[in-house]
Formats: sequence, C-alpha cells, structure tokens
Amino acid sequence: MNLLIVSSWFPFPPSNGSKLRAFHLLAHLAERHKVTLLSFAEPGEEREVRALETLCQRVQTVPGNPFKAGRLGLTQLFSRTPRSYAKTYSPAMQALVDAQLSMHDAAIALQLGASLYLATRSGIPRVLEEVEVSVIRDRYVDQRWGLARARHGLTWWKYRRFVETLVSQFERTTVVSDVERSRLGEIGCDLSRVRVAPNGVERRDLARTGDRQQGRLIYPGSVTYSPNLEAVQYFVNEVFGSIKATRPDATLTVTGSTGEVDVAPISKVAGVTFTGHVPDVKSVVASSAVCVVPLRSGGGTRLKILEAMALGTPVVSTSKGAEGLAVTHGVDILIADSPETFAAAVLRVLSDSTLREQLARNGRDLVERFYTWDRIGGQLETILDEAINAAGARRAARGEHRAAWS
Repeated sequence: MNLLIVSSWFPFPPSNGSKLRAFHLLAHLAERHKVTLLSFAEPGEEREVRALETLCQRVQTVPGNPFKAGRLGLTQLFSRTPRSYAKTYSPAMQALVDAQLSMHDAAIALQLGASLYLATRSGIPRVLEEVEVSVIRDRYVDQRWGLARARHGLTWWKYRRFVETLVSQFERTTVVSDVERSRLGEIGCDLSRVRVAPNGVERRDLARTGDRQQGRLIYPGSVTYSPNLEAVQYFVNEVFGSIKATRPDATLTVTGSTGEVDVAPISKVAGVTFTGHVPDVKSVVASSAVCVVPLRSGGGTRLKILEAMALGTPVVSTSKGAEGLAVTHGVDILIADSPETFAAAVLRVLSDSTLREQLARNGRDLVERFYTWDRIGGQLETILDEAINAAGARRAARGEHRAAWS
C-alpha cells in the first residue's frame, strides 16, 4: 500500500513522548508499506532526514513547529479552529499534502496539528492518530470560579467542538486509553469511529538490566511540560522530606530538558539533581531503585511508567499518573494520592526486597502482554484497514444513491 503520513513533530531523534510514538509507529508501517512522510521540522532537524529515508520511500519537511504559535490574525481569532492550531496552519504543508494525495491509497495524520491538512480531503481513507483532550478538559474542570474558569471554559468549549468535527471527518480516530475514548464520548463524538491504540515500549527493553543504586529515585520527564514540572514541585516540596527523614541516602534524579524553566528553587534541595538531556535515559532508569510518577494533571498513557516497568524498575504513582494503564495496585505498581501515602509507598519499596522483585516481575509481564510497539503497530494496521473499508462502503453507498436517482 502507498501510505501518506503527515506529522506535527519531526519524529527523529525520538526525544520526547510524542516523537517516540510517531517514530515507532512510522517504523512499523514502513516495514509493510511504501510510506511518504511529510513533517514539520525545526532548525537543525532537517539534517536528520537521511535517517528517516532509510525507512520511508520519501521524506519532505516544512520549516516550523505547530506547537510554537506565531501571531494570531483577526480572521483566525474568530475561526472555529482553536487559536493554537489556527496560528500554526501552514499553506506550504497543505500544498505538499495536496500534491501527494492522489498518489496514495490511505493517509494518517499524526496528532491534531497534522489533521488540519487532511480533514476536508475525503477522497482518501484517513486515520487521525492520537487525539487527546484530557489536559484542556481538566484545566477547565479544576478551575472553581472567576475569570480563569470562564477563560478555560471558553477554550474547552471551542476545543471540544473542534475535536468532535474532526472525528466525524476522519474514517477512524485513535486514542491512547479507554479514559481518553470515554472523554470523546462525553463531548458527543461518534465512538464507532474511535479506537484505542496505547503507547508502548521496545520489546528488547524487556531483557535489559542495570545495577540498581540503592536509594535513587527517578522521575524521567522534561519539566518544560507543565504537568511534569508540577509533579516534580509537588514531590520535592511535599513528599521528599518524609522519605529523607527515614532514608537519608535517598536521592531524586530528574531527567529531560529544563529549557528556560527556573529549577533553582527545587534543585537547591539536598539530594535533588536535574540531569538535563541524557544520551541514554533508559540506563539511568534501569539503575534506579524506584521510578516515582507523582503526576496530578495531564493526559494520555504514561510512557515513563511503561518504560520503567519494561526495565524492571518498580513504580510508585498517583492515580492520575497511572490513568489509562491496565495496572493493579499492589500487584505491578503502588498507587498513592496523598503526600503521606506516597512517601510511605516509596519507603516500602526501598526497604522490602520481596516487594521490589514482585513489582518488577509483574510490571514486565504486563508490558509484554499489552504494551510493546510491535503489538501496537499491528493494532494501528487493523485500524487503518477499518478506515479503508469504511471509505469503500461510503463510496459504494453514494454510488447506489446516485443510481437510484438516475
């Protein structure tokens, strides 16, 4: 099959969660189909085109990043498209897509930003990959009163209408969890068009090992993403002190870019280290005693939990952090939602070797059963086949309708 893929992120190197998902799904599809990739690329990223050309038949880029908005024009201000997408719409990308459509059998838009270029092109079967609404919904729900609630409410109202329209335009839409799927149902989306394709890990990670450093806790996540920053601040300010009181050797390592975020107030706490970008974060996770995931906002499936489990590192998480994963408290993960219970859960793992081994073993088993990229890539192919069949049925129905009136 000749497959057109349009990506908001340039998917190499896979340096964040969205890029990682895009890269692995792209690689899986490219093994089985002739893939053309059209992607946005920030300065310097275009130098990596050759790496993706080893997978794809063709790779073309448009300068820019849909997640870094420019100035909003007057017509865009009153558009039904949320301003974060209206500001980053690219006529150059639209021209590339339109030039390629007729040469392909089906198309996939990776994330909402890429959907703009395929939404009204109904002549080809299309899949909208990885829709996520929980972050914007939760910002509204969490605001109790005042102007902030009104502002977030307006954003949520516009965003939900935008998503509902997109789901109706694409033959199939994917989300990463049943939680996200239910959110789409709540805003009126046709759930017969929505399928779950979770995040995953590389199968080879299941065999990877590391020398555990007693007392080292790890949070693998860039604090340039606001839910990650909030999680680290919460853990350091409200949880870490209780752990240090019992285990003075406990340390917290936070990996990932800090960008322009001021982490000085957190990093000055004894035992807290921000590494910035590391070449091989998996080796750091594999050598840590506990992966802590104190998230209290955000959406999607938590790659950091899946990667830690695959590497045999026990996980302690909030309910929000583990939302959407088929995990069981006390079996393959520990869940704690208050500072006191979170600290107690971490201390349990640090002190109980039997519990550590159980969580590591069961976590790896869970990932192997449900969350490897080869399995998820196969699910996406099935969803793509559904989209093709749905488009064919629609064309047939239109033909019958025309014949009845001729």
